[in-house]
Amino acid sequence: MKELMDLLRDGHARTEKLLAIELHTSVEDVRRQIEYLEHIGMIRRVDLSSCGDGCSDNGKCGSNCTKCAPKEGFQNMGIMYEVVSASN
Repeated sequence: MKELMDLLRDGHARTEKLLAIELHTSVEDVRRQIEYLEHIGMIRRVDLSSCGDGCSDNGKCGSNCTKCAPKEGFQNMGIMYEVVSASN
């Protein structure tokens, strides 16, 4: 799991399949590790359904912010996770 955490910390987006390839394991094993790490609070799922607090329009865009979202939005990015910092 240390290797998975290291990959999640580096800030690069990866699919579960790419994580499995980099970790020399199966997609199912990656999913199991992610589920466990999420359950114990070490990582959390990132909600890309709206711009939220970081929106350049102060969240008034109704999840359709053309100022801070990619042209095609975030629909095809897949599930993303971030490492929860120790200060949270």
